[in-house]
Amino acid sequence: MNLPNKLTMLRILLIPVFMVFVELDSLPGHMLWAFAVFVAASLTDMIDGKIARKYNLITDFGKFMDPLADKILVTAALVYFIPRGLAPAWVVILILAREFLVTSLRLIAAGKGIVIAADRWGKYKTATTMVWIAYALLMQHFWIGVPAAWALHVALMVLSLGLTLLSGANYLWKNRALIAQAK
Repeated sequence: MNLPNKLTMLRILLIPVFMVFVELDSLPGHMLWAFAVFVAASLTDMIDGKIARKYNLITDFGKFMDPLADKILVTAALVYFIPRGLAPAWVVILILAREFLVTSLRLIAAGKGIVIAADRWGKYKTATTMVWIAYALLMQHFWIGVPAAWALHVALMVLSLGLTLLSGANYLWKNRALIAQAK
């Protein structure tokens, strides 16, 4: 197993650790620990991709597991946001629906030997969502109840949702011929 794939596996192993810290209200600073684990996991995504491309270490395992690890990490965070009042369920549902949509498009394309790579809007969406989640975790530790902090949280959520919808529509538009051919 090469280094990028090991980093992907590390990210997968960090997901339950992240979940434990989010849940462990009895641990002082648990949201700060959750933030640290989330950021570490997010950074492995950036690093493994750069290493894989730079040293031509792209594998089928990485193509499959890297986006899956990202989706599980983000899904875990967003699902925890709902009962904590950090995101309404409808926002989480729209974000997850876009993920299912793009994954389904990629599966259809893969069946035809086509690879749908992440485009710039998808990358902007991912970066914004990661920043929003990380900020929300920090806010829960440092600035809970501070109106200005909450306003920034809502702005990041709206930006993340907007980029999610824009990138999803962009994937649909760019792959409309592929969708039309699906039978």
